Amino acid sequence: MGKTIIRVPATSANMGPGIDSIGAALHLYLTVIIEEKTEKWRVNHALGTSIPRDENNLMVQTALKVNPKLQPHQLTVMSDIPVSRGLGSSTSAVIAGIKIANELGEMDLTIPDQLNWAVKLGGELDNVAPALMGQAAVATVNDGVADAIKLPLPDLQALVFIPGQKLLAQKSRKALPKQVSFDTAVHASSVANVLVAALLKEDWELATKLIEQDEFHEQARSQLVPELNQIREAAHELGIVGTYLSGAGPTVVTFGTSAQLTLLRTKLANADLPGSLRILELDQDGATVLTDA
Repeated sequence: MGKTIIRVPATSANMGPGIDSIGAALHLYLTVIIEEKTEKWRVNHALGTSIPRDENNLMVQTALKVNPKLQPHQLTVMSDIPVSRGLGSSTSAVIAGIKIANELGEMDLTIPDQLNWAVKLGGELDNVAPALMGQAAVATVNDGVADAIKLPLPDLQALVFIPGQKLLAQKSRKALPKQVSFDTAVHASSVANVLVAALLKEDWELATKLIEQDEFHEQARSQLVPELNQIREAAHELGIVGTYLSGAGPTVVTFGTSAQLTLLRTKLANADLPGSLRILELDQDGATVLTDA
């Protein structure tokens, strides 16, 4: 029997004003190798003791929810996606589980099918859509059915600041305002609408400006992630526009050219930020499956 290799990219959600709707895929990956049949599920990994190595693993649980009749297999898992840092680590496991079910169960699920399964199983839209489709994606759910459109991104890279400490999801959610004014909501929505249009027209100059104009969550969460404004200000001093808080945080993402981001990383290195700075390519293809027959 050949091996099947599943690769799922990291994702950066809440892209600018597109809270819970727009996200981008990054060149960090969860890789799963489906190996031989076994009596019980075995998940081999070196990701720490908190991640189960049996049928309690999130990928296996997801796969069995999609197809309860799957026979157990051995899985080997590798990941360079930081956990609980706003880069879609949980989403990557959910997508991998759906891909496992699709492959082992020979289900022939389409990408829209997989998108809806991911949302049904609790995946965040703005993580799920780019993880499946690559580049950037905008998505929504109506009457329980998810729809997503792939958005083209230019030949840019992302400088990703990953803090050393996690930001607890509960704490991040509590920081959000319980309500916003009607005028604010209308304006914030219009900014998101124009951002999507700018990306579809490949007007990156306009898109980068709009990415920095969120009015739904960044202002509240910036108190928990002070590095957001610090990085944005440093980027502006170099003429770089396009910095935002990834997901609920604490990761901060800045789009730019390789030359721009190299300068920014050097500038920020002198600021002694409490975390790592990495320049990443943007993922083009989304989750992939390769079978070695």
